[in-house]
Amino acid sequence: MAKKGNRVQVILECTEHKSSGMPGTSRYISTKNKKNTPDRLELKKYNPILKKMTIHKEIK
Repeated sequence: MAKKGNRVQVILECTEHKSSGMPGTSRYISTKNKKNTPDRLELKKYNPILKKMTIHKEIK
């Protein structure tokens, strides 16, 4: 049987894309450990619409 852990799936959304006014969204799905990182996650990921690395923040 699989162990029940503290790992959950999170959705990361680009912060710069909303303010740029371009259509569409840049989102990634990742996992995090709720016990080790209780606050919202921020990672630098590639945005294919803006064609550059941007900060993606956890939503919900």
